[in-house]
Amino acid sequence: MKKQHTFHIPVMGTAFTADTPLKVSRFGIDSVIALADDVLLERLRKVYAEKNDLEYEEIKNNTKDYRADRITSYLNLVNKLAAQKYDEYTTATKEKVESLKTFFASFPDSSQLKKEFNNLTDFNLDDISEWLKENLNMGSIDVNIMTKVDKPNFFKNEALPSEYNDAHSALRGYANSDLASSIIFSAGMNPRLYGYISQFDDFFPNADGHIKKKIVIKVSDYRSALIQGKFLAKKGLWVSEYRIESGLNCGGHAFATDGYLMGPILSEFKEKRKELISEVFAICKEALKTNNKLVPEHPLALRITAQGGVGTAEEHDFLIKYYNLDSVGWGTPFLLVPEVTTVDDTTRAQLIQAKEKDLYLSNVSPLGVPFNNLRNASKEVEKWDKVEKGKPGSSCPRRYLAFSKEYDEKGVCTASRLYQKNKIEEQGISKKITDKVCLCMGLSAASVVSNNIETRESKAVSICPGPNMAYFDKLLSLEDMTKHIYGLESFMSRADRPNMFVKELNLYMDYLKNKFDEAKSDWDKKQEKYFNRFLENMNDGVAYYNNLFEHLKNKYGETKEDTLAHLEKTKSKLSAITLEIEALAEVPAAS
Repeated sequence: MKKQHTFHIPVMGTAFTADTPLKVSRFGIDSVIALADDVLLERLRKVYAEKNDLEYEEIKNNTKDYRADRITSYLNLVNKLAAQKYDEYTTATKEKVESLKTFFASFPDSSQLKKEFNNLTDFNLDDISEWLKENLNMGSIDVNIMTKVDKPNFFKNEALPSEYNDAHSALRGYANSDLASSIIFSAGMNPRLYGYISQFDDFFPNADGHIKKKIVIKVSDYRSALIQGKFLAKKGLWVSEYRIESGLNCGGHAFATDGYLMGPILSEFKEKRKELISEVFAICKEALKTNNKLVPEHPLALRITAQGGVGTAEEHDFLIKYYNLDSVGWGTPFLLVPEVTTVDDTTRAQLIQAKEKDLYLSNVSPLGVPFNNLRNASKEVEKWDKVEKGKPGSSCPRRYLAFSKEYDEKGVCTASRLYQKNKIEEQGISKKITDKVCLCMGLSAASVVSNNIETRESKAVSICPGPNMAYFDKLLSLEDMTKHIYGLESFMSRADRPNMFVKELNLYMDYLKNKFDEAKSDWDKKQEKYFNRFLENMNDGVAYYNNLFEHLKNKYGETKEDTLAHLEKTKSKLSAITLEIEALAEVPAAS
């Protein structure tokens, strides 16, 4: 059945969308649960079991496979409860018809579903119920795994095989669940993890091409999609969706490209979509034959979606129609929708007040990847308070990011007290060491606070909104947000918000300038090659946007001239950096 919405809610942190499917799935909205924190998911299973008078038996951490078992049990509970909510929602009652009218009123006027429903309201309740069940569908309950968060594990001090690694266990937990949905892999390719997928039948197509558990790859460019798609196809596994995410204009961890910008990337996917399907399907089909699996007669379905910085209905509509996207992800603005995401009241109040200066790309992540951060979030305050008291670092109860083998062969997190104490003793105290924060606890704390979960652990919150948060400044309902996305009302708080492509371009200019300033003191041929490639990609992107905006008709009318003027200024800035690189290249290397 065709999806009824052209937007989806991406994964946000570990807690912020951990129970979002229970809130939005009945409305046909796809959302994503992070599988990183099995402790949080086990706690939420208890919360929702008690809320719904269901039996709950704790899955303790005293078996080899407790992590996978916790994930399976939580996903099965969410699936069961979401299905019940959907059945209730699609069973019309006299009282419910009014809420259904409100629901469909938030759809765009062009929606066929909206038109059909409005014609139905004079019919009897049985007719309405039958139509709802035939025409609506549950939003997909998808899950996310960061492929690199795949730490080895131990049981009774014995190293376990790789299938018990964190990401492998999470994959198994999803594979063993009742869900028919998608698993989204982010943060790059993990060949061993990808190979493990082939051990589960639910990821393979049947003769009709239906796949119960679909694979979605989050990518930053076309080349990455092709490489990962082919890798999986050689195992008979089909990537059902490529989810393109802006390198910098997004929330969470920021995986910056080498100057490749969103517009040109989307354009390449648009131009090569058929080529991508035929090339990868040919490999997949051959692998299915070789492995004696069912082989679909026709090429399998492929969705192309995108997310990162979209903030207006005009941008949403443009992305869908111009680039032929199947869906657009709206993340950060939903942090201000209590009906949808789990954020504690204090942090949500900070988000409402946040301006550009409060939203910054930080070095706090133990992964060593730039991380979007909110200035003065309670986890940041707690971190610096510990430093002032001479007790930097965290106790590290979860150990999901314990990758450093410097002080313990089982792994140590760079945000841990053990790591920072040793490192300070060796090198002296510095912000580079103490800046790291415990994201395992920080990103789950909002759910602990919001659900009044009893624990002695820190309840200080980390949150990772994208730059788009600066342009929203009030709490919104789901109805408000849906109307905003579809252009029925606007809840944008500021008129000076730049176009999403321009915003990303600005972020990349800042990123380039910072990296270039850092590199000058240690300049060599490798640096020169990197920055010249970065500049070439940026210049190509600016030229693409110049051509795009000059030829757009009846789009971005009020901001088009400002955008074109901004592009000219950016070209000048890029030229200035090019001249600096040429000057550095002429300086003789130190002997």
